Amino acid sequence: MSTKQDMRFSLGQIVATPGALEALQRNNVTGFDYLRRHASGDWGIVCEEDKQANEDALTTGARLMSAYFLPDETKLWIITEAADDAGKRVATTLLLPDEY
Repeated sequence: MSTKQDMRFSLGQIVATPGALEALQRNNVTGFDYLRRHASGDWGIVCEEDKQANEDALTTGARLMSAYFLPDETKLWIITEAADDAGKRVATTLLLPDEY
């Protein structure tokens, strides 16, 4: 994974849905590269409006969302929860869009 300096925010606990785990396994990839990209601010294939919302969320503490295509074109979402009252992001989830 990335070094701490490359991370723009904390991921908190990392979890994945059964569908995301199956898709990663089917594509013979781990989620680490996608998590590194997400944490470094590479939001993947989200629209410009969502990219800007993520940039704003780095300041406001709102939810962060990235989307990436796996090698077989399966879309993988990564969502980091909004910061809590203490400013801590508790969890990041890897999931498929139909599991949202």
